[in-house]
Amino acid sequence: MTPDAPDPADTPDPADTPEPPDTPDFFGPGVAGLYDDPDDPMFSPAVVDPAVDVLARLAGGRGALELAIGTGRIAIPLAQRGVPVEGIDLSAAMLAQLRAKPGGDSIPTQVGDMTTVRLGRTVGVVYLVFNTIGNVTSQEGQVAVFETAAAHLAAEGCFVVEVGVPDLQRLPPGERYRPFTVGAEHLGIDEYDVVSQALTSHHYARQGGDGLILRSIPFRYVWPAELDLMARIAGLRLRHRWEDWDGRPFTASSTRHVSVWEKSLVV
Repeated sequence: MTPDAPDPADTPDPADTPEPPDTPDFFGPGVAGLYDDPDDPMFSPAVVDPAVDVLARLAGGRGALELAIGTGRIAIPLAQRGVPVEGIDLSAAMLAQLRAKPGGDSIPTQVGDMTTVRLGRTVGVVYLVFNTIGNVTSQEGQVAVFETAAAHLAAEGCFVVEVGVPDLQRLPPGERYRPFTVGAEHLGIDEYDVVSQALTSHHYARQGGDGLILRSIPFRYVWPAELDLMARIAGLRLRHRWEDWDGRPFTASSTRHVSVWEKSLVV
C-alpha cells in the first residue's frame, strides 16, 4: 500500500451511504424551521390524539413506520404511547427539527425516498398522513409508495393514508384556480390540471413590511377508488374508509378520508 492510499477501514462502505433521493425536496431549512405552527389546528390535541389512537391500535404491538415523518407531529406522541416508531423523510431539515424536540432523538429516522426505500424489516402499521401521498407527482410513483408500504408490513398489517378528496366539484367548468386560504398574512390558491391530475398549491405570504414571498408546491391529486386499485396492485385490500380519525362515515360530501388497507394473506 502506498503512503497516500487511504486505509480501507477508513473508507465508508457504499451500502452504508444512502443514495441522494431523486425526488425534489420542497421542505428545506426555510420551510422546516417554520413548519411547527402552534396556531395551526393540525397540531392541536383534538386532531393529533384521535390519529394516534387509531395508529396505536392498528400497530398491535408490532411497531410502526411513518413515511414522510416530517417533524414528528404524529410520531412523537405515538412513541410516547409505547409504540416503537421509526420514520423516513426526503428532507434532512425536517428530520433535524424532529430530533431537536423532546423525545424526537429517540425515534430512528433516515433520509430516504418513500417510493424506493427498503428497511429490511416489518411492522404492524405503515402510515402516511396529511395529504403527503399527493407530494408524489406521478401515478407510477404513488403505486410505488403502496409497494413500499406492503414490503414493510407484517402479515395482516395495515397501511393508513390520510388525504383530501379532490375538490373538483367546487371548480367551475373551464376554471383552473381555487383559493383555499384568504387572509391578511397568507393567500393560498390551488391550480388544477384536470387532464394530468396535477395540482399546484401556490402560497403567498408576507415577509416583512409589504413584501410577499411565493412558494409553489406540486402535487398529484388522487381519487379514493384509484388508491384502492393501487393498493390491490401492492397486495393490499381495503379494510376501512372513514371521513376522519374519529371514524365518521365517509360520504359523498366528505372533503377528506382516512383509509386503511390490510396486507392480504393470499399470494
